[in-house]
Amino acid sequence: MKWINNFTNWYFSKNALPYWCIMLLDCIIVMFSGYVGWYYTIGGLNFAKYFWLLTWGLLISLIFFLFFFKIFHTYSGIIRYSSFVDLRRVAYAVICSTFLIWITFEIFHYSDIDFKYFVLPTRRVIFYMLFFATVLMWFVRIAVMQLYDVFRITEITQGAFIYGIKEGGVGLARNLQTQDPQKYKVVGFVSPTDEFPGKLLMGQNIYHDNLDLVKNMKKKGATVLIVSPLQANHFRDRSEIVDLLVKNNIKIMMLSREEEWDGKSDFRQGQLHEVDIEDLLPRDKIEVDMDAIGELLKGKKILITGAAGSIGSEMARQIAVYKPAELILIDQAETPMHDVRLEMARNYSYIKVETIVTSITNKESMEKIFSEHRPDYVFHAAAYKHVPMMEDNPGMAVQNNIYGTRVIADLAVKYGTKKFVMISTDKAVNPTNVMGCSKRICEIYCQSLDRAIHDQNREERILQVDGSPAITQFVTTRFGNVLGSSGSVIPIFKEQIQKGGPVTVTDPKIIRYFMLIPEACQLVLEAGTMGKGGEIFVFDMGKPVRIVDLARRMIDLSGVKNIEIRFTGLRDGEKLYEEVLSDTEQSKVTSHPKIRVASVREYSYNQALKNEEELYKLSFSFDDMRIVAKMKEIVPEYKSQHSKYEILDSPQN
Repeated sequence: MKWINNFTNWYFSKNALPYWCIMLLDCIIVMFSGYVGWYYTIGGLNFAKYFWLLTWGLLISLIFFLFFFKIFHTYSGIIRYSSFVDLRRVAYAVICSTFLIWITFEIFHYSDIDFKYFVLPTRRVIFYMLFFATVLMWFVRIAVMQLYDVFRITEITQGAFIYGIKEGGVGLARNLQTQDPQKYKVVGFVSPTDEFPGKLLMGQNIYHDNLDLVKNMKKKGATVLIVSPLQANHFRDRSEIVDLLVKNNIKIMMLSREEEWDGKSDFRQGQLHEVDIEDLLPRDKIEVDMDAIGELLKGKKILITGAAGSIGSEMARQIAVYKPAELILIDQAETPMHDVRLEMARNYSYIKVETIVTSITNKESMEKIFSEHRPDYVFHAAAYKHVPMMEDNPGMAVQNNIYGTRVIADLAVKYGTKKFVMISTDKAVNPTNVMGCSKRICEIYCQSLDRAIHDQNREERILQVDGSPAITQFVTTRFGNVLGSSGSVIPIFKEQIQKGGPVTVTDPKIIRYFMLIPEACQLVLEAGTMGKGGEIFVFDMGKPVRIVDLARRMIDLSGVKNIEIRFTGLRDGEKLYEEVLSDTEQSKVTSHPKIRVASVREYSYNQALKNEEELYKLSFSFDDMRIVAKMKEIVPEYKSQHSKYEILDSPQN
């Protein structure tokens, strides 16, 4: 049998046999089918006696087969990848060929022509040819497919279940079957519902995603669960099943860019990756009409502050696709900004991009930028965001977050920016820390400035640099934590696990909302373009996640054993539960189901400006208690938690 192994290794190592080899094989099958038909029709002795007459007749008949092989492309495909479509083409070609042979036989049968050199197949022989040619050509193709699957299985091939049984799951299974080398062999399917268990799909059993799933996978020798992209959201919601799989060391695989796969087209095996914690956090898919947004931004000048950060850089990528007239990217972090500059030059060389290292608090520098570029849209993402750092440095929170926002906002008005979109945070709602309060004061200023600009009864109009009335619309967006941003909890947990632990969680009850960075940016763009001015948009962040559950799942996913979870207590200014709206705030719906408008207490522009000027002047004293006391005066709902500033909330103060 060594020659069989040598032949199969040679054949399956090639991309495909030449088309003429397949055609020759099909012709041999046709001739063999004809011989079988004649043998059973006239017997062995007559078959031997008239062999050459019969052969010439079959060769003439073969012309009809060759014609229809060409019409139906039966030899154009690669046999090892044959599908039902290929088998159907073979059947069509054989049926048409035998039908034409039968018509020809009938014509010659009733004529006076004397056949001396060949004999055409009779009706019975034609029937044998129809049956045997179809069956044998099907058999060859199916056998080659099966042999291909057998010889592609190596020591690295793993048994896999597919989660999903409709077009996504079937498309995924078919794509995996064509991968070479074969890394995964499909040995079962998982139905998200109990509608199909007990039935077969592509020759494999269908199971339900219940608590017996791990047992069924082990019974079939499966060590991998590959999730159909079209079932990814449903799978994430099955947290009990996910935890069971992870605890039993079942690898969970997903596509890297699931939202772009339609369940039918091909994908590269490299796109499959073992899930990370970000893949398993429950979330609803967010639908945003990016093309409509792109039409508004196309040909416009767009300025983004904080452009080297997680949100700012992603916004730059998303906007760049729609060919703005110019992108002006601003950040004070030199090295990350250089990385952004290289990425823009590499991927978006077709648009003009200015990458500028400066601080939003440098009024002279910012004025020069606005006067030269005159941006149509400003997306303000620059801010100090780390809660413990700002608790220790309230003066810098005031100077960067609050004063920096006022500088950018005032310049946007002065130089005729159409829309100013400020990115805020859920920590601005009932703030318990300096960072959250600083963002709430930014919200107050932007909203009051918008009201002042568009107040038709205002005697003293706010003017642009050319003396015409201001037109800028101010929009604020609030959302919570974004997955993968610098300094967020997930990268910290990963580093702690790699070091062997412990994984530190502040409190067993603490929960947070999470959103993917691209999704958050899409909602910012949607809210920014739909806003008419003065709105504070809040995003539906989905389901909250207990941080201790997040830590446990990350430990299980890592496969590292005996990692301790250590509770360290809430940090200064930290909440157990983040909010998006305060108790006194109401919200109104918008055209997007994930975006609402908060109804918040409003301030007059004169009062907001006076408060900011006093606070900014006070920030240079670097007297933390006096600075925070002033912030609490501006935002009465600011109540410190786990902080030295709690003393300022006592009645005597």
